[in-house]
Amino acid sequence: MPVDFDRIIDRTNTNAVAADGFRDHLLDDPELELPCADADAVAMWVADMAFATAPVVLEAMRRRLDHPIFGYTVSLDREFETAFQSWCRRRYDWVPDLEHHLPAPGIVPALYDLVDLVLEPGDGVVVHTPAYEPFESAVTNGGGELVTSPLVRRPDGTVAADLDHLAATVADAGVRMFILCHPHNPTGHAWSEDELRAMAEMCFANDVLIVSDEIHCDLLRTGRRHTPLAKLFPESDRIVTCMSSSKTFNLAGLGLANVVIPDDGLRARWEDRHFPVVNPVSAAAATAAFAEGDEWLGELRTYLDANFALVEAMLADRLPAAVFRIPDATYLAWIDLDAYVPTGLNLTTAIAERSGVLVEGGEKFVADGGDCIRLNLACPRSQVEEALDRIIEVALALSAGLG
Repeated sequence: MPVDFDRIIDRTNTNAVAADGFRDHLLDDPELELPCADADAVAMWVADMAFATAPVVLEAMRRRLDHPIFGYTVSLDREFETAFQSWCRRRYDWVPDLEHHLPAPGIVPALYDLVDLVLEPGDGVVVHTPAYEPFESAVTNGGGELVTSPLVRRPDGTVAADLDHLAATVADAGVRMFILCHPHNPTGHAWSEDELRAMAEMCFANDVLIVSDEIHCDLLRTGRRHTPLAKLFPESDRIVTCMSSSKTFNLAGLGLANVVIPDDGLRARWEDRHFPVVNPVSAAAATAAFAEGDEWLGELRTYLDANFALVEAMLADRLPAAVFRIPDATYLAWIDLDAYVPTGLNLTTAIAERSGVLVEGGEKFVADGGDCIRLNLACPRSQVEEALDRIIEVALALSAGLG
């Protein structure tokens, strides 16, 4: 059956961070007055979807719920792992070794653990900027030092790695790890094979471990295909790959991710720390997603493509000096409003208090966020249109000095 991505699903009073947690987790001032009731704010910030998950996933969860015992569960039959391996073979032509696969309660928790397992106090970890804020938290909470390598931003909104800057950065004797966001969040850039090879080889030359966060890997524009970094270097044990069904199938609340660690010593240290228990309902959901979710994902990608096209058209018509390019990947629009807003304005606050739309401004990201906003387009098209209409009105008012 066709999936109704236009369906509006009320998330209020479900403890959803996007709908119920924005005062605690988004706004700098939790008492900020909005021009609407909190329940009527338009949530476009957290990178989860406003869509129901795939029917095959829901059915698998229901089947597991029919068995009334939810005790300690380990993937003894390896069904979860083999479904993930089969998904990787079909979609990326990459076959991760099942013996290297480890379950984790999420990719961010996995980053915290990897930092703690690999780094000594003061060791450096490199990230591209602008960067997802939990990367910094994972590094600094583990006693490491965050080292940034800014992306090159072109006038048309595209980005690229500054390979010369990155090479100099990873050559620093104190750098031990490179966290690669692949595809990149928030810009949506999908790294080319040339970029991937160049970045990896400079890390190998300096004995820098690469942690490749590939959580957005399935959310490319229709017709594009993801290349796992580890696929390009099948003999290397210096790449840790982190993937999950959570972003692709809107399952983040179930807390399950896939971590592939080919280095025997690092994997042993991970296993010493973690008993491999998994949530039985989460495992059923992820297994079904990997085994049967292809058709639903194809429909999702088509819908997201149209949402991006809508944003492109609305900006071109009403905010033509905004810098925006439909990204290669993710469901996140990265829009540069520099031509319309005062430099350094807290855009998260400004847009929320003037329009009731909840977005993340550039100030929410680690360095180099500029006067950009990140807009989550994984929601019904009517919501995208309404939110962007309000944001455009705010930008025009600020540009005219009326804000």
